[in-house]
Amino acid sequence: MPERHAIAQVTPYPWEQPHEVNVAIAHLSHELAARGHRVVIVAPSESAELVREGRRRARDSGEKLLAAASGEPLVVAVGEATPALPGRRRTALPLDVTRTLSDLFNHTPFDLCHVHEPFAPSVAGAALRVSRALNIGSFHAPTERLVTTQVTRKVVETVLGRLDARTVSYPATAEVMQRYFPATYRPLAPGSPPLERTPRSGDLPLQIAFVDEEERQALRLVLRSLRLLRTELPWELVILSDRGPSSTPLRADLRERVRYVTPDEMSEDELLAGSDVLVAASAGAAPQPALVARASAAGAVPLAASLPVYADVIGEGERGLLFQPRDPEALAEQLDRLLGDEALRGRLRAAATPRPWSTVADELEAIYAEVTGRRKDPGGDPAIWRRIGQRPLIDVDLHMHTDHSHDCATPVEVLMATARERGLGAIAVTEHNEISGAVAAAALSEEYGVKVILAEEVKTADQGEVIGLFIKERIPRGMSLEETVAEIRRQGGLVYVPHPFDRMHAVPDYEHLLKIVEDIDIIEVFNPRVAIGAFNEEAARFAAKYRIPAGAGSDAHVAQGLGTARVRMRDFDGPEEFLESIRHAEILTLPTNYVYVQALKFLQTKATPTAARRGVKERRVRRASRKS
Repeated sequence: MPERHAIAQVTPYPWEQPHEVNVAIAHLSHELAARGHRVVIVAPSESAELVREGRRRARDSGEKLLAAASGEPLVVAVGEATPALPGRRRTALPLDVTRTLSDLFNHTPFDLCHVHEPFAPSVAGAALRVSRALNIGSFHAPTERLVTTQVTRKVVETVLGRLDARTVSYPATAEVMQRYFPATYRPLAPGSPPLERTPRSGDLPLQIAFVDEEERQALRLVLRSLRLLRTELPWELVILSDRGPSSTPLRADLRERVRYVTPDEMSEDELLAGSDVLVAASAGAAPQPALVARASAAGAVPLAASLPVYADVIGEGERGLLFQPRDPEALAEQLDRLLGDEALRGRLRAAATPRPWSTVADELEAIYAEVTGRRKDPGGDPAIWRRIGQRPLIDVDLHMHTDHSHDCATPVEVLMATARERGLGAIAVTEHNEISGAVAAAALSEEYGVKVILAEEVKTADQGEVIGLFIKERIPRGMSLEETVAEIRRQGGLVYVPHPFDRMHAVPDYEHLLKIVEDIDIIEVFNPRVAIGAFNEEAARFAAKYRIPAGAGSDAHVAQGLGTARVRMRDFDGPEEFLESIRHAEILTLPTNYVYVQALKFLQTKATPTAARRGVKERRVRRASRKS
């Protein structure tokens, strides 16, 4: 039986709006809930009462909230949105949303956070920033967003970098996203289930449907095209709109054939099931491809503007007809053709390809399973833990350098003496692209009473650095990240990713980490040389959601920094026992002054001439040797 998950479905649109994204989330959430998943729909709301209830639920215990989401999706309103102008559909970022989202994701153990259109500023974008779960991003609209793609592109790239998988509703959407935010996007088209046709007597006129969800100019174009239709054709136009009638003037005989209905008077399904043709006339500002797909599945033949996304849905004359955007004459010509040719309508109707929401849910569950399948088994190896669980605790610093690294002047003897003074039971000496320092330290291990792990911090070709623990030979720099990891594995070592999200270091980006996530043994979640604390927090979130054991190291380039980050764990012998021990470890940090430590590094390296450094090293080694 597939694993059941706790899932947050996050929309940027107020839940009261009948937006295509909200429609898709509602259908998928019910499908997933029926399969045993616990689904929480997270959305802004225009209702103050729903917002108050949402805040209360966000502060509740996570298990209580998920229990309420069993069987049926639970809607949690995370902020009060300012109502949109009549007829406008836009995202909303309430001022109070971030705190509520933080409470929700801190208290609730979601397995998956599925964000839809996670652009800033929006609830979905804010949820992606605070989520501690595996993140799926779905992109629906095929339109370019000026602010997102031009003004805040770098910020958006960073936020989207937290996604563990991405889906697109249409090929046209994929083309836009690849242009501005290159990544791997999986197709996941929304559902368009078949509807039972409403019986119509032969003496009724053909019914043309228009759903007023595109930009307002689309309705004006449709009304203008009516003036060019043959009046002898029996037709009527039914416009489903909550915006009210258009100001476009029509002749009296045409006005008699046009009828406006509100969503309270007629649902979209009722309109489509009783219509012969649906017109979609967007010029590209606000297309509604899901509406066109639903119309085709319902038997209302689509007549759509020739936009790439509409062509994705109905093909080139396969399941509907296209016309030149913004051209009322072209629209009238194609509409006249459809209304006058019953055989053509029948052929296009028969070519429709309905897509049940259960099929969409099947595909989405497969994506969820693939993403969650990358997580580590949290159980570890019980047999090894029984062997080492009663051993004494030792403090271990997993990241440091000596003068065998180009940017460090600490002699090996000084490092070992300082490690003993600081109460460290074991250290991993991680020189830059070199193992000689670790070998030299290991030779002094018995003398100083400090266990040494042979290690190396390897610079990859262009994907940052990775540390190999318990290696036996030097690993050359310049290989790809995957090749470096493979070499660590070949030597029987452990893969340790240092300062993974510190943009001020050479680091692999999120997408590169995802390619090797199953091979990562340990993530460095605290490094005192990381200047911005949020980078360490992001590393901790990544480790937690993939259940990767957390490590820490001082990254000391001067002896004074040694031991400022350490792991308290059971004593170990070899990589297998080390890996099991660190699963149960505690990370300890000591206060350190980042500027002071960096200044010492500068004084001991770049500020000291090479000849003088040799003399300083000799004096420091003599002092350390006397202490041994």
